[in-house]
This record gives sequence, C-alpha cells and structure tokens, in this order.
Amino acid sequence: MAFQHKSVLLEECIEGLNIKPNGIYIDGTLGGAGHSYEICKKLNKDGLLIGIDQDENAIDASTKKLAEYKGIVKIHRANFSEFESVLNEEDIHKVDGILLDLGVSSHQLDTAERGFSYMKDAPLDMRMDTRQVSTAADIINNYDEEELYKVIRTYGEEKWASRIVKNIAAARQEKPIETTLELVDIIRKSIPNKAMQKGGHPAKKTFQAIRIELNEELNVLKDTLNDMIDRLNDGGRLCIITFHSLEDRIVKRAFKDNFDPCTCPPDFPICVCNKKSQGKIITRKPITATEEELNSNSRSKSAKLRIFEKVEVK
Repeated sequence: MAFQHKSVLLEECIEGLNIKPNGIYIDGTLGGAGHSYEICKKLNKDGLLIGIDQDENAIDASTKKLAEYKGIVKIHRANFSEFESVLNEEDIHKVDGILLDLGVSSHQLDTAERGFSYMKDAPLDMRMDTRQVSTAADIINNYDEEELYKVIRTYGEEKWASRIVKNIAAARQEKPIETTLELVDIIRKSIPNKAMQKGGHPAKKTFQAIRIELNEELNVLKDTLNDMIDRLNDGGRLCIITFHSLEDRIVKRAFKDNFDPCTCPPDFPICVCNKKSQGKIITRKPITATEEELNSNSRSKSAKLRIFEKVEVK
C-alpha cells in the first residue's frame, strides 16, 4: 500500500518552526514526509533537514517524496528518542528546530496487516518498528491480569478496564487471542450496551493503550523532551503535535518546567536553586485545527500543537 498520510496542522507547524533558509531541522516522526517536504521548500542549499522514523515503510515513502531535495536531506531509521545519536553521527551539535507528530499514522491504521486498526481483521501486531520482537499479542496473552488492567486503565483511560481484562483472561485460557477482531469481540462483550451507544468505537481506548505500552510511547516522549530543548540553538523551536491527553500532559509539563525550572519554596524571597529558564512557551494554549481542516481531515479533530522556543541565558 502507498504511504497515504495527510499532515495535520501543516501550515501551523511550518509557521511555528520559524524556519531559517540555512537552518538545520529535525522531523522526528518523518512518516510520509508531508511536513518535511514543506520544510525543505523553505531551505536553501546551506540548510539541512534530518528525517527520523522507525517505520520501514515511512523511510521508503519519504525517501521518494524528498528525492528532489536529496542534497539537503539526511534520513535515518530510528526512534526519535535516538535523535542525539543521529546528530552525533552527522557531527551536528545544535539544531534550529525539531518537529514531532505523535501517535499512529493513517498509513499504519490503513495497512490492515500491521494490526493497529480495530476495524480490520489482522494479527495482533501494532509494532511501529517491525524489527521489534514483541507484539500486541504478547501483551494480551502474557501480561498478568493486574499488569493488563494497569495498562488499559492508565493508557486507555478505559472505565471498563476490569471487565475487559477479566474477559481477556477467560478467553486466553481457552486459546491464545491472536487477531484484532478476536480482541474487539471480547471488548464488545465487556462493555454495557448503553455505554457503547454513548461514545465512539468500544475498542478504541483498549487498542490505544496496548499500542502505547508495546511501543513505550509515553516513556520515550517523557525521556526525550529536555534533551531536545537542550540541543536547540538560541531561537530554535520545538513543535509537538499530540493526539490524546496523556501525551499532551507530558508536553505541557515539560514546557512549563523548562520555562520555569525553579524548585525554591514559594515563600523564598529570592531563587537559591540557580536553575535557569531554558526559553519561552510560544503557545499558552495549544493550537488546534481550523474548521476547514476538520472537514477535510478527521484525524485533526484531537490534534493539539504546542511550541517552545529556546532562549539562551546570556
């Protein structure tokens, strides 16, 4: 399947990066290179775009999409958490901007055999990086009930997590749960009809939770943001698009802590911890999709863009 992916908040991201023609930029979630293509348009021959993605299909698609800019593009297959290793490999210390478009891509959802979608029957996979050994099936079949409940309740914020886990445990005693629709059927039987009628697809939250756990999405994000801000040049910007509240909270907290890192008690007359602000938050409130984009791209409905600008202390 061709890599189809409509870039969310495209114009807002490009404007938010405040691109310099000779600057160095990282797209840490390269995907189909929709954002990267627009970044490259604004760079001259001295600029550089470093694209990072762990998905093999994304690497192939983006390489073709960016072929006309190959002189100013470097593409690496890696998780964005490995960005410092990528920079070291390229002998680059600081960059002028970093973009992350988090979550699962439209291509991954639409490629049934990847196992991300609860609408199509496929093996329970959900690996963003297919070099990874463990799959979603390993979590569903091998986690004990307490671990599985914690994953679904915490990462999916699923009200009916205990009933879902109970029914998963009963089903896997009969035989391993191997496909997406097997899991969907178990989830449907776990949620009361009235509750299913109120919201979206009943499996959405559980699938989100399993995907996040398998790919360690929140830990990777939490552990990387400070390093990304540290690697920005003065005036460089970090732009992050999130799609659910757990991601957004992590980004919001990291930006706040880098803007105001002081740990002194509120009643201290002066700061004695000597922690210095790393910059400023450009978006006091997250940027969301326009009505026009919402009508043309349903994926943009839950998207939130937050932007942080590095300001070096003189």
